Amino acid sequence: MNQNKAFVYVVTLVATLGGLLFGYDTAVISGAEKSIQIFLIDSLGLSSFLHGITVSSALIGCIIGGAISGIVSSKYGRKKALIIAGILFLLSALGSGNPEFLFFERGVPSIRLLWTFNVYRVIGGIGVGLASAVCPMYIGEIAPANIRGKLVSLNQFAIIFGMLVVYFVNWGIAEGQTMDWINTIGWRRMFTSEAIPASIFAVLMFFMPETPRYLALKKEDEKALSILTRINGVDKAKQILVEIKNTLQTSKGKLFSYGKVVIIVGILLSVFQQFVGINVALYYAPRIFESMGAAKDASMLQTIIMGLVNVVFTVVAILTVDKWGRKPLLIVGSIGMTIGMIAISILSFQNVIGIATLVFIIIYTASFMMSWGPICWVLIAEIYPNKIRSQAIAIAVAAQWAANFFISSTYPPMMELSSGGTYLFYGIMSIISALFVWKMVPETKGKTLEEMEHIWKK
Repeated sequence: MNQNKAFVYVVTLVATLGGLLFGYDTAVISGAEKSIQIFLIDSLGLSSFLHGITVSSALIGCIIGGAISGIVSSKYGRKKALIIAGILFLLSALGSGNPEFLFFERGVPSIRLLWTFNVYRVIGGIGVGLASAVCPMYIGEIAPANIRGKLVSLNQFAIIFGMLVVYFVNWGIAEGQTMDWINTIGWRRMFTSEAIPASIFAVLMFFMPETPRYLALKKEDEKALSILTRINGVDKAKQILVEIKNTLQTSKGKLFSYGKVVIIVGILLSVFQQFVGINVALYYAPRIFESMGAAKDASMLQTIIMGLVNVVFTVVAILTVDKWGRKPLLIVGSIGMTIGMIAISILSFQNVIGIATLVFIIIYTASFMMSWGPICWVLIAEIYPNKIRSQAIAIAVAAQWAANFFISSTYPPMMELSSGGTYLFYGIMSIISALFVWKMVPETKGKTLEEMEHIWKK
């Protein structure tokens, strides 16, 4: 097989910087959320509900970014959509770290400053929503079928690596500093640090190619063939272009051209990825460990340990997704998450807090990272036929971020009602997710994107 894997890997690695920024932006709040609470919530006498909304406000932007990703990526292309995402990340990083810029006195809390801070977080969220939809789409449309699962999984690795990087950055900023310094200056540096990777991503994307499937969709066949030739060699490129053109001619491209099931499967994949409770473990990790009796520094360190576990088990998924297939990994992951969450629930009901809780959190997160973390994105990038891919991915990703916002913002009030009940709910969702995959999700291992059409036509 005459594949130019070096070229494909370089393009994929640059695209996955969007995934890294997705992880960085969503996890940076974990180190800063207590300082934000002290500076903008407690000082103004506001409720824990508003704190939950502030911690989760970027997710509102994620829903918007996911929802508009189909329009942006169809109108301007996958490449330009990712450049726009990089610019939004940069604006959010600078604004979140200095929300008083131009309009407010620095360090003086007010309701208007709280809303301004949230606006900057929403801008970053729109970037995350765009990147979360377009990065897997971009990689999926560039990658050859035999290594597509591995390459799209690299995007999840980048997301988790971005989270791990920001855990280290937050820890490095807070290390050896007083709580007073962290609450006035430290949290600002945590947000502003994102400007560096955001700038690098936006610049590098200018030098990357557009995807051949998007170019074929826009009837730019010569450009599409040129990129396919560079990836696959001349003979294979011509064959792939013919297959792409055939799928574009046999469908009118209406959203339900292939029935409703394919759209429902994509939405439910997205919803279950969130309803199993993973982002609670990511956003509130330091606070969860503090509630287990760890001091501030120890809780940050335990969060880094969790981040390392996440990276290791995402690598497991990357190495196995094109060998074992998508369905087996998802079902095994759901079983592991069920064991972890139900065990944590039982320990919570019995008021047992200690090393056992940490062990079961690690079992839970490791199970997620080797399955639902990367594989959900792989499936969303590849289950849809060419003609409806950008529209359908936009719907699935918007549903994912809506589910994410619901789970993240309901976590604090649910915990006030019953911590054991909260974790039991996530455990039950893990069981249902396994049944859903077993009954409804098709295996896509080794199939070209053009073959997806035949699966849904049946």
